[in-house]
Order: sequence, then structure tokens, then C-alpha cells
Amino acid sequence: MKKDIHHYEDIINMPRPVSKKHPQMARQARAIQFAPFAALTGHKERIVETERLTTQKKELDVSQQEIINRKLQQLLRNIDDCPEVTITYFIADLNKTGGKYITITGQVKKVDSYEKRIVLLNETIVRISDIFQIEILSSSNEYNG
Repeated sequence: MKKDIHHYEDIINMPRPVSKKHPQMARQARAIQFAPFAALTGHKERIVETERLTTQKKELDVSQQEIINRKLQQLLRNIDDCPEVTITYFIADLNKTGGKYITITGQVKKVDSYEKRIVLLNETIVRISDIFQIEILSSSNEYNG
């Protein structure tokens, strides 16, 4: 059934009613009532997290482990010179399985055999078990053997 707009002629030009009990709401507060609402709080963040890719940690074969061990021995012999190295190592992801490989360059402050880690002068700590590759950059031929 279609209504005739002439039924509203008596109220169409009347002023808007103003409450005597309640103060008028500010325009900003009224606008917030019509703002978008996220019914699934955190849903978008979870989708982004799911889309983020991680890498599985690569297992080193015996020859790769031997190369890393030889370079660690070289670092220990020359630790007083604070040799400069480039290390590629694995960092486990805190939120999902896998992680990522990071490559850093810096001077070695300490090779901690007890804690099984390398400490750089900038206080970066690398666990020896996470090292994928290590290159000694110091100019001395003794390091590059």
C-alpha cells in the first residue's frame, strides 16, 4: 500500500523537539554512533599473521658443520683482535612454526663455548646452533684459511 505524502503536511515544517530532561548530544558523539564497527576484534590481525611467511630451519650436513667449527676455532685463536665476521643465522618465529634467516656483520667480542653462543661488540648474541654460515672478513690471511 502506497502512502500519500500529504498525510505529513501538518508536521513537515515543525521545529525539531528538544528534550527538557536530557542535554543535547555533541555532534562528535552522535557521529561515533554511526562509525564502522569491527564485530570480529582481532580478525584482521590474525589474517595478516596467517599470510606472513616463515622459513623452516635448514639442517646442516656434516661438511657444513665442520666448516663452521673450523671458523669458530679460528675466531677463538684470534679473539683478542676482535675479528670482523658476517654471520647468517636462524631466528625462530615467536608466533608460528619456522622463522627467518638474518645476516649480520660485526666484530666478535666473545665466543662463549659454555653458553654455545657468539657475542658481537654491538651486544648481538648469536646461538652457535642457529648459525647457517659464517665468513671471517678480517684482512689477515690467518683468518681466511
